[in-house]
Amino acid sequence: MGAIGIDVNEDHLALAETDRSGNLVGIRRIGLNLYGKSEEQAKAAIGDACQEIAKTCVEAGKPLVIERLNLRKRRAELEAVDPVRARARSSFVYAKAIAMLKAASFRAGVEGIVVDPAYTSMIGAVNHARRHGIGSHQGAAYAVARRGLGLSERPSVREAVVPTRNGRLTLTFALPARNRTKQVWSFWAGVRKRLKAAHAAHARSGGNRLPPAPRLPKPRALGATWALPAKPRHANRRQRCSAGVVDNLPW
Repeated sequence: MGAIGIDVNEDHLALAETDRSGNLVGIRRIGLNLYGKSEEQAKAAIGDACQEIAKTCVEAGKPLVIERLNLRKRRAELEAVDPVRARARSSFVYAKAIAMLKAASFRAGVEGIVVDPAYTSMIGAVNHARRHGIGSHQGAAYAVARRGLGLSERPSVREAVVPTRNGRLTLTFALPARNRTKQVWSFWAGVRKRLKAAHAAHARSGGNRLPPAPRLPKPRALGATWALPAKPRHANRRQRCSAGVVDNLPW
């Protein structure tokens, strides 16, 4: 059957769809144009995007895998992958998106699977991004989907080549030795330290000022799309729509 994993970001939602064996079959990006919007307008835009994701799950006949809401752990993890994005992350967007995804999937009759958010960004960047020719956020969504299926999170490479903030696959560093007697997350904690150091060195070299790389053919073949920002009609008016879903459901 497979699953659809979601990676929530302050300006978009990244989706990755897998088959029953955990192989990647599709990716997607849904933009969230929330700049200058009121709280009600932002909630309406996020709700519209969540309803679209629930519809995608219904059509695919697959469960939705989302991360357990843990802003402190998520922010600490993103500090290693992208410090600028971690500081800019809106707690409002993340919390509302998680709540609305749960509510939208509940109303659509979609099975929801909640997983621990620990190290999904690093696993996506190291294990999946270069291998599948996708961005780090789609890689994180893929890692979330695989975690929901209970699949392996062991390192698949010995030397990591991960995307930088502008999408270029330029950061290379050796992975630490894995102690197989310990839980695999202890290995990813060591990877986080090395990845953070690699990003810092890349920033000092001025590499972040380079233009972004073009999208590769493989993501296009997987069905990667750049969806228009989730912007409801009459966005400049106060929004009261069903997308502002119940935030107090018993989860």
